[in-house]
Amino acid sequence: MNSSTEAPSFRAALRFWLLLGCISFGGPAGQIAVMHDELVERRRWVSEATFLRALDVCMLLPGPEAMQLATWLGWRLHGIRGGVAAGALFVLPAALLLGLLSWLYVRFGQMPLAGGVLLGLQAAVLGIVLHAVHRIGSRVLRTPLAVVLAAAALAGVAASLPFPLIVAVAAALGWLAARWKPAWLPPAGGHAPGTGAGTEAAPATRTASWQATLRIAGVLLAAWWLPLLLVAAWLGAGSTAFAMGLFFSKAALVTFGGAYAVLPYVAQQAVDVHGWLDAGQMMAGLGLAETTPGPLILVLEFVGFVGGWQHPDLGSPLASAVLGASVTLWATFLPSFLFVLAGAPWFERIGAMPRVAAALSAVTAAVVGVIAHLALWFGAALLGGATPLRQGFVVLVAAVAWYGLARRRWPVALVVLAAAAAGVLVQAVG
Repeated sequence: MNSSTEAPSFRAALRFWLLLGCISFGGPAGQIAVMHDELVERRRWVSEATFLRALDVCMLLPGPEAMQLATWLGWRLHGIRGGVAAGALFVLPAALLLGLLSWLYVRFGQMPLAGGVLLGLQAAVLGIVLHAVHRIGSRVLRTPLAVVLAAAALAGVAASLPFPLIVAVAAALGWLAARWKPAWLPPAGGHAPGTGAGTEAAPATRTASWQATLRIAGVLLAAWWLPLLLVAAWLGAGSTAFAMGLFFSKAALVTFGGAYAVLPYVAQQAVDVHGWLDAGQMMAGLGLAETTPGPLILVLEFVGFVGGWQHPDLGSPLASAVLGASVTLWATFLPSFLFVLAGAPWFERIGAMPRVAAALSAVTAAVVGVIAHLALWFGAALLGGATPLRQGFVVLVAAVAWYGLARRRWPVALVVLAAAAAGVLVQAVG
C-alpha cells in the first residue's frame, strides 16, 4: 500500500465527519473500525502510525474513546477547528435522533418499533468489528509479545478485570520491553518513532507550547462550567438541571474503560440516589441508545431527558426535558474536548519518545484483545436464544459485511443501510 497521505480540504473533512456521525453504530470498536477503514485505508488522510498513536492515547483518557479519537484526528488534519468539528459532528446526529426517541418514549410510554432495523445493524456491526480485529491485528501483532498482550487483555476483560488495570499493565510491560528487549515490541505502524509513515501533512498547531495549552484549556474550562453556573443562577443550585450538570461533569472524569464500565455506577446514582428515573426506564434508555449511532454513553442524554420531564424545573415538562438533556450532553462531552485539544500537541511529542512509543504500542496490542473480546461477546449475545432464522441471518450478514469491507472495499454506509433494510425484511417474516 502507498504509505503517503494527503490532508483533505476542510469542507471534504466536514462531509466525512457528518457521514461518520450518521453511521457510527456498534459502539467504540465498530466506530474505530469505520474510522480506520475510511481514514487510513481508503482516503489515506492519516497514516497508520498516527491513527494507532492517537488510539493508544485516547484509550488512556477518561471519556468516550471513539469520539475523542475523531476529535484528535480532526485536530491532526485541520487544527482546533477540525477537532471541534469532528467531535461535535460525531455526537450531534445521534443526539438529535435520541432526543426524538426519548420524547416518543415519555409521550407514548413505549419504545418505537425498530427491532428489524436493530437486528440488521447489529449483524453488520459484528462483521465490521471482525474486520477491525483482522485489519488492526495484522499490523500490530507482529511479535510474540504483542500476541501475548492481546491474548492476556482478552482474558482479562473476560474475567472482568478493570480496564484501567489492563491498560496500565500493558503500558508497563511495553516500557520495560523498550528498555531491555526493544525488538520484542517495535513501535506500532512499522517505523521508528518520529519518522512518520510516508509523507503526511500536519497542521501548524502540532507544535506544543505552554502558552497555547493554557489558553485552550482556559477557554474550554470556561465553556464547560459557565453554562452550568448560569443554570444555577437562573434556576437555583437545587434545581434538577444543575444537579445533573454537577453529577455528569463528575462522571465524565471517571469514565475509563468505555460506557459499559461506567454505566453501572451512573445507573445506580441516577436511579437509587437521585431518583431521576426508575430501573425499567434506564434499561429502555440503554436499548434506545443501542439503536442509534454515536457513542453508547449518549444513554445519559436519555437520563437527562426523562429526569427533566419527571422532575421539571420549568413550567413545561418538555422544556425541562430538553434542558436536562442539553445540560447532560454538555457536561458529558465538553471534558473530552478539553483533554484532547489541550493535550494533543504534548501527546504527539511525548509519543515520539522510544520508551513511551513502546508503551503505547503495548496498549494498542491490548486494545486488539479488547476488540476481539467484544466481537466474541457481541456474537454470542446476538446468536444466543435467537431463532434459527435469525441466527442464520446474523451469520450471513456479518460474513457478507466482513467480505465486502475486507475484499471488495464496499462503503461502510452502504453496508450499514443494506443490513438495516434486510433486517426489516427478516422482522416481517418472523
